[in-house]
Amino acid sequence: MNTQNLLRSRPAAAALAAILYVAGKSLAQFLGLDDPAAGFFVEAPGMGDTGLLLVWAVGHCDGMDGPVVLLARKALETGNVNLVLPWVRAEDETEITHVFDHAMSVRKLGSQAQELADMHFFETLVRIHRAGEGAPYTGLKPAGRDLGPAIPAADRALEDGSVDAVVRLVTDAVARGIRERFQAAWSKRRFDPNDVEAGREYVEAYVPYIHFVERLFDVAKESAHGHYHESERPVAHVH
Repeated sequence: MNTQNLLRSRPAAAALAAILYVAGKSLAQFLGLDDPAAGFFVEAPGMGDTGLLLVWAVGHCDGMDGPVVLLARKALETGNVNLVLPWVRAEDETEITHVFDHAMSVRKLGSQAQELADMHFFETLVRIHRAGEGAPYTGLKPAGRDLGPAIPAADRALEDGSVDAVVRLVTDAVARGIRERFQAAWSKRRFDPNDVEAGREYVEAYVPYIHFVERLFDVAKESAHGHYHESERPVAHVH
């Protein structure tokens, strides 16, 4: 199956989205990033260049240069609220449409009014979108944030039409994470049973190794349907 067919396959896209999430969290540990979760989209037939339906996206949806605000700007410019409705739950469409219509009316009153109306629409849309993910709204983030390597690579793939670079980035990070945790556990596994402190050092290396592999496997085998809720993120078992 080639790359384009892979992206058009919903089960395959869901699996890749799940792997991207775990890899993003892994990259956060390696690079010291706060939340480099990757976005993943599939093309929506019949909607042209703006036809992007959200399958799974967490990391940069609250940025002024993120996909939600960028589509919100285009919706206001074209007068088409449908461009942003896929980013909210069906039960939230009425509220978003109301705020959009209000913004369109206020924008006619002048440049200052337009700026205020646009910002109110952006904030409301992002807040409701994040609520649909089970995530708190902490305000719009400035453009140009350092999002780490995963999100830019995933976005570039959508522009270039090839996900190969993303696959390499993810698989390399995952493989490195497994090997590093395995080696840490392996190097401490032979200890004197009467040396309790050495035993604790082994456990401290064993638990992260097992949980890392467990999370990767559990998330990879799950299917993602619709919006991905942050509250549904896999949580490691606590020993």
